[in-house]
Amino acid sequence: MSLRVLVADDQGIVRAGFAAVIDAEEDMTVVGEAADGAAAVRLAEELAPDVIVMDVRMPELDGIAATRIITGPQDAPRVLVLTTFDLDAYVFDALRAGASGFLLKDVHASELLHGIRVVAAGESVLAPSATRRLIGHYASGAVTGTRTGSTPRELDSLTGRERNVLTLVASGLTNAEIAEQLGITVGTVKSHVNALLRKLGLRDRVQATILAYDLGLARPNPPGSHL
Repeated sequence: MSLRVLVADDQGIVRAGFAAVIDAEEDMTVVGEAADGAAAVRLAEELAPDVIVMDVRMPELDGIAATRIITGPQDAPRVLVLTTFDLDAYVFDALRAGASGFLLKDVHASELLHGIRVVAAGESVLAPSATRRLIGHYASGAVTGTRTGSTPRELDSLTGRERNVLTLVASGLTNAEIAEQLGITVGTVKSHVNALLRKLGLRDRVQATILAYDLGLARPNPPGSHL
């Protein structure tokens, strides 16, 4: 089954380029293009894409605001934010708004396609530079106000194993790495991840990571870690 992708960018030539790369893949179909955030919101509702490739700086409604609206409902499309500007504020605001990934526009086509597939599968992807700085800001205490709405009391709903998995997810380990560390199967890890996301009302691993840092369940790793 082909992944349905919506491309939102105010530059026509950029939008067309992304669409051409995506449409060339056998497992992807571009179902629509939006030239601004307001159009992205409207088309997201009309076309029900699986993934939206979203620019940040757009007229009418910027990509961050559009992402916040689009990701609000349950079973909303996944949003992969792409921008020319590698700025901390964009990274943090995009993740807080509900984006499942953040990449720079100069990524290789293969990285863009990989990112789309990753977020469509319910995982998260961040540009390496963004990941290093995000972790660095948590280490310095510079990131504030990122709580997702969950409270320590809600963490009581997690089993001990689910809390362990949450901590490992926040440390940047993949499901396979978590499975190896805990001595369980990858399928079991996926079940634990899905359960903790559901119990905490979180969309994906990015939000889980933010929550874990906010609550002090995770500590920054050295640069090079991945979400």
